[in-house]
Amino acid sequence: MKEYILLFENKEFQIISSLIISLIISIASIPVIINISKLKDLMAEIELRSSHEKLTPTLGGVAIFAATLISYFIWDNPYEGHEIHLAVADLIILFFLGIKDDILILSPKKKLLIQIAASILLITLGDLRINSLYGLLGISNIPYFLSIIFTTFIFISLINAINLLDGIDGLAGTVGVMASICFGYLFFNLGLFAHATLAFSLAGSLIGFLRYNWSTKNKIFMGDTGSLIVGFLLSFFAVKYIILNSDYLYNPQLGNDAPILAMLILVLPLFDTLRMFIIRLLAFKSPFEGDRNHLHHILIDQGISHMAATIILVGGNCLLLFVYFLFRPKFTNYEFIVTTILLFSTYCAVAFFLAKRIRNVDRVKFTKIDKIKRLQLMDEKKIKEQLSSEDSANY
Repeated sequence: MKEYILLFENKEFQIISSLIISLIISIASIPVIINISKLKDLMAEIELRSSHEKLTPTLGGVAIFAATLISYFIWDNPYEGHEIHLAVADLIILFFLGIKDDILILSPKKKLLIQIAASILLITLGDLRINSLYGLLGISNIPYFLSIIFTTFIFISLINAINLLDGIDGLAGTVGVMASICFGYLFFNLGLFAHATLAFSLAGSLIGFLRYNWSTKNKIFMGDTGSLIVGFLLSFFAVKYIILNSDYLYNPQLGNDAPILAMLILVLPLFDTLRMFIIRLLAFKSPFEGDRNHLHHILIDQGISHMAATIILVGGNCLLLFVYFLFRPKFTNYEFIVTTILLFSTYCAVAFFLAKRIRNVDRVKFTKIDKIKRLQLMDEKKIKEQLSSEDSANY
């Protein structure tokens, strides 16, 4: 009996169990969410920039939220700290924000303001601030007020980066799994078991979600509910790991490169968001205006499947991480900055030439997405809504 008690108190067992429990909860709950979504017509809008042709449930984030928190709170984490309590409070705020946006659609300004408020709540009350870049870009100490602004900017950038990445099946979820496992492993090595448990709980819920996100018969999207939750937690993990870097002189598990490592783990959403903002600003458009210029959209418009595009993009991210770990001791901050600029330029160049290929040749030759069919579905939905409103008026 004592052996079983000791097993349940083992941190490695708790962390792995959290992933498995979260996975089971996610897989078990999503079919129920799909049925309710279809019954209540809570489906994703079909637009010209959409990558789907069928009405699809969009409340997968509900399962991700529930599975992550339930599997985390099963275990006693006495050293979790006030910051995780605040992070959970923020998750609840963002959960209701995402639910409302998925069902009723909120304006970008309102969503942004609530994201900023939730981030500042954790940053100020939890004192979770990046107050140094440890020599990266020649920056060491950052004043208190500027550190709050800078850390808030990181949260908002990463939350919206994941949201923008959620354009094709599996991409945002796969990035979330890869990043949360990486951060979970780093936290485990540093003895931050509560953070590691939360990270692996998120990974399990996303793996369960991907089971249905890849499905052809029972497909579901994570929606803004899911992307906000995933984006916020990955932001929390990245900022927390960077802050831990201040102890690198006293901890052999840390190197003086936490900002670099955190950026490389999330390099795909960061590169994608930066490129899109540059393109939209150069075209005098709002940075928050949606379009099909993302690299993942460009790839599937070549006729590549959603799964293949996801494997290419996430595989590239993982390859960069592997190469960095291979040459990690040899990299100086200056060399890393130059390499990052070259990599981003390459990313933009590849996207440019692939997009040009689509523009120069009939798009139908490449794409598997029938725009005409999507327009017909949109018209059918509008007609259905009009008839529904007329029936309501008659009653």
